[in-house]
Amino acid sequence: MDPIAKLKALTDQMTLEPSEEHRAIPEAIGTRKQDICIQPAQMPGGKQILLLKTLLTSVCERNCFYCPFRAGRDFRRATFRPEEFANLFLSLANSKAAEGIFLSSGVAGGGVRSQDQLLATADILRNKLGFKGYIHLKIMPGAEKDQVQQAMRLANRLSINLEAPNPERLAMLAPQKIFTEELLRPLRWIDEIRRCSPPVHTWNGHWPSTVTQFVAGGADESDTELLSTTSWLMTNVRLQRAYFSAFNPIRDTPLENKPATDQLRAHRLYQASFLLRDYGFAMEELPFTKDGNLPLQQDPKFLWAYENLRENPVEINRADLHQLMRIPGIGPRGAESIIIARKLKGLDDLSKLRKLGITASERAAPFMLLNGKRPSYQLPLL
Repeated sequence: MDPIAKLKALTDQMTLEPSEEHRAIPEAIGTRKQDICIQPAQMPGGKQILLLKTLLTSVCERNCFYCPFRAGRDFRRATFRPEEFANLFLSLANSKAAEGIFLSSGVAGGGVRSQDQLLATADILRNKLGFKGYIHLKIMPGAEKDQVQQAMRLANRLSINLEAPNPERLAMLAPQKIFTEELLRPLRWIDEIRRCSPPVHTWNGHWPSTVTQFVAGGADESDTELLSTTSWLMTNVRLQRAYFSAFNPIRDTPLENKPATDQLRAHRLYQASFLLRDYGFAMEELPFTKDGNLPLQQDPKFLWAYENLRENPVEINRADLHQLMRIPGIGPRGAESIIIARKLKGLDDLSKLRKLGITASERAAPFMLLNGKRPSYQLPLL
């Protein structure tokens, strides 16, 4: 199999993160214009780059019930050697087809050996080929602490996919994986290394951020379970972000007849996780239903405001940053802009909020006061 055919085979079913767009590889590197998984991705600082998402190998000895690459599934597999893949990716980068990489792998020959292959690839890119761009590396289940530390020296971001919120739910998705020892412990190692060691030997002088991913709906877990674990990780191991991939059944897997999860559920989970991370919300403030899930018909911030601010609106000209961010349509930057602008002149009209870049001012209007007066608005329907 030629390198481009391998790459297409390895990117075809990459479902670890939500995909936004696929692009064709340019002819500059001798392709047949076959689509691979290169997509716009937002970096931790807000910059967007073109990110190649792929595996080093689709060979896997694990039998996760939902995974298209599980050992028991019959399909043609592909494998790159570290140097072969590094050279191919550098061709993509030099031709401007991709600016960064998300590199994962099947588990072949154990987690330690698989992690060594990922580390060798990243090391070649950084130290032999001089690649200075974005690298997101996967930490394999069963990887050792020194391997995790080496990955931290090479990558901008590391991911360790918990897949489920607790050991009981993980057993329903991936019975061969061990929640605490294989998945949670490396997240603790990363946090320990960041706290105790200066990043002097890293490629860019900074420790990487860490993220995880959950298969929402795959194990019949509730949103409360997913978000409780997310909140704990953000607080205790400084997780940067949780990704929520809506379960989608794959043919020829044990869960092939399980109904797909509504993509809107994953969207609501993202919104709620940002409230926990960026807006100062606590778990008990989120508008869970009796079954422990978030309502799908409206976003969680709006539902909280509808219950708490509709009769007690926030005075825009006196509220602190925390209070302003509780208003739907106003985020951290918008709240900071309001505080700066009102020092110069009071804000008494929605048009002045729009001039500050708060484009959702109509959405915010039912929950605010401007100099003691409610702005005119039409309350959205629930």
